Amino acid sequence: MTLYDDLQALGITWSALEHEAVFTVEESEAIHAALPGAHTKNLFLKDSGGAFYLVTVDHALRVDLKALAPVIGAKKLSFGKAEDMAALLDVTPGSVTPLAAINDAAGKVRVVLDETLADAAAVHVHPLRNTATIGLPGADLIRALAHWGHAPLIAAIPERAA
Repeated sequence: MTLYDDLQALGITWSALEHEAVFTVEESEAIHAALPGAHTKNLFLKDSGGAFYLVTVDHALRVDLKALAPVIGAKKLSFGKAEDMAALLDVTPGSVTPLAAINDAAGKVRVVLDETLADAAAVHVHPLRNTATIGLPGADLIRALAHWGHAPLIAAIPERAA
């Protein structure tokens, strides 16, 4: 079953926009203008104990990794390797999305969602590839994640001082 089939089976509606490949938040500014709602960035992280986290936040938030660790119950955090991302979530850098939890049947990655996204009317994420963006309600994103065995930790993600 594909991602779209699974979302449809769950009764989740979404809007989609096909576009050129984007790899950074800066490259996706034109997409933000075309799609009203919350736009995201995703951090694939690993803690010093070997646990993996996928943290989804508003695209403009500058995450304080040091302050984030105790908030999500992690040890010292660093960015995960692309090989681990591919092995665990079957996505590549630039295509990271909370929807990749559909590929982590073993439940090895803990999904964390910034609390500002949980109630958003439209949360925009990649559908497992960086050549499209889909928007769905935050509540439906949470419902899909829970369905895939990845009920997200919803937390106030600490911001790094400017």
